[in-house]
Amino acid sequence: MLRLVLPKGSLERATIELFEAADLAVTRSSDVDYRASVNDHRIDEVRVLRPQEIPSYVADGLFDLGITGRDWVEETGADVLSLGELQYSKATSRPIQVVLAVAADSPWSGVRDMPDGVRVSTEYPRLTKRYFEANGVQADVVLSYGATEAKVPEIADAVVEITETGRALRAAGLRVIETLLLSYTELVANPAAAADPAKRKAMEDISTLLQGALKARGRVLVKLNVGAEDLDRVISLLPAMRSPTVSELFGGGNYAVETVVPKGSINKLIPELKDAGASDIIELPISKIVP
Repeated sequence: MLRLVLPKGSLERATIELFEAADLAVTRSSDVDYRASVNDHRIDEVRVLRPQEIPSYVADGLFDLGITGRDWVEETGADVLSLGELQYSKATSRPIQVVLAVAADSPWSGVRDMPDGVRVSTEYPRLTKRYFEANGVQADVVLSYGATEAKVPEIADAVVEITETGRALRAAGLRVIETLLLSYTELVANPAAAADPAKRKAMEDISTLLQGALKARGRVLVKLNVGAEDLDRVISLLPAMRSPTVSELFGGGNYAVETVVPKGSINKLIPELKDAGASDIIELPISKIVP
């Protein structure tokens, strides 16, 4: 039913891992194969292509559904329908930032300080030109094919580049002075395909599975038993997503409690629960959480 396109390059591994966690494992003959498949009745075809190209391909109807960054949607100006952010990137769950950076010793503290004719190197020429024009600066924007941060000061006066932490820019002797865009990974659809009820339902199903897998990351299910006299004390220790589920056990006087907690706190929490009177404590992994 759906023709799906996934990003190659820096987002590739994180995307493949997300699909696997959502029980939508992507199968390829090799890591360099551009054709793939997903054993799911809602997905007929899968390609793995550069994220820069994906918004245009989806807008043109070559694919029904794709994963790319908001940065490339803005750069291309592609007419796609966003089905929501997928809050992951190549290394973290934070958005990437498209930033304007200059040499650390530059006198400029913002885009409006820059003179007309300032040389800017970037992989986002359209986005960059629009940004400078909106701020009243006529910049000489030049497309960069990589190693953008290395072009200051000999080749460019400034760069517009992506960063998650800013570490690479600082290591290159640059200083961020403006943020043009915060960019999460997004699930985007062809508007005509999304208007088809059957395809739209399939798209929403895929989105639900991916979001559920993301929400489950870093969380575990805790189940335990506790006597009535210790119930309130045990409940007070549980950092529940919502209220914990509490069920009275057969025979009365004892309760079963379960809730979802951050995995990072579990090794501290389990001894505290035991000291508070809990017994039969079980920690279980979670694949998906769907509200």
